Amino acid sequence: MKALILGGGSLKGAFQVGAIQAVLESGFEPDMIYGNSVGGLNASFLVHEATKQQIEQKKTDWHSVSRKLLEFWVKNITNPTDIATQRSKITLGMDTFMSRFDGLLDPTPLHDLIRKYLDEFILRNSTIKLKVGAVEVTKGDMVYATPQHEDFINYVLASSSLPMLMPAVHIKNQPKRAFLDGGLREVAPLKVALHDGATDIVCIACHAEQIYDEPFNYRNFFKLSERVKDITVNQLVNSDISWAQNYIEKENLKGKPLKMKVIRPFEPLKLDMLSFSSDDIVRLILEGFKVGYDAVEK
Repeated sequence: MKALILGGGSLKGAFQVGAIQAVLESGFEPDMIYGNSVGGLNASFLVHEATKQQIEQKKTDWHSVSRKLLEFWVKNITNPTDIATQRSKITLGMDTFMSRFDGLLDPTPLHDLIRKYLDEFILRNSTIKLKVGAVEVTKGDMVYATPQHEDFINYVLASSSLPMLMPAVHIKNQPKRAFLDGGLREVAPLKVALHDGATDIVCIACHAEQIYDEPFNYRNFFKLSERVKDITVNQLVNSDISWAQNYIEKENLKGKPLKMKVIRPFEPLKLDMLSFSSDDIVRLILEGFKVGYDAVEK
C-alpha cells in the first residue's frame, strides 16, 4: 500500500504543495493519503480531485491532480485576509472577560474556501483511503476521521484550526466536544498509516530538523505564539519521523519489507502568517518542488 503522509505546518504547507507535485510527477500513485493540520487540507483536496477525475473521466491523472492543488494555493491564498481576519481588540476584550474566547483570528475565509472546494459526497465515494487528524480538546484525544464520518468537512476545519489563534470546531451531534489542530499531538500521521497497512511511504514535512537560530520580538504576542508553536511542532514531527524509522527498521529485520522516504526543508521555512504575499507562497512552492524533485531523483 502506497501512502502519502502530509505533516502540519500552517501556511508553510505551500512548501508541501511543491513537494507533492514533484512526488506525484515522479510516478508515485498513493493508495492512501493522510494529513494533519494544513496536511489534512492538502490531503483532502488531493483525494477530492483524484476522485472527481475518476468519476468524470474513469481515470486519475496524478500530474493533473498535483497541478490543481498548486492552482488552488496560488489562486486563493495570496494574503493573510484570504485565511483569516483579526478580531477587534474590543471584541477580544469582551469575549475574554465573558469567558467566551474564540480565538484571536476569525477563520471564516479559510472555512469558506474549504467548503467551496470539498464535496463530502465525492470524498465519501473515493477508492483512495483518506484520514485527517484533529484533537478533541476536552479529553485531549487524537481523532482520525475518514469521509465516512458524519460532518467530515468540519473535521478538516478542525484539523486546520490553530490553537489560540483560531476557534475550536464543533462536530454535528457532538455539542460537548470541541476539536482543534491535529498537530497538537501528532504532526505527521505516520503511526496510524503504518498501523493501517502502509508499506511504501512518502512523508512530506514542513519543518526542518532544526529550529530557527535568529532573534525575534518575543514581546509581540503573535510572533511569540508562532515561535512557541514552531518549537513544539518541530519536536513533535522529529519524534513522529524517528518513531516511524525505528518501527520500519524493526519490521524489516523481521522480514516485512517496509520503506519510507522523508521530504522536508533543509533550513527552517520563513513565512509571516500575518504579513505575506502571493510571492511568498510561490517562493515556498518552488522551494518544495526543488527539494521534492531532488529527493525522488535519489
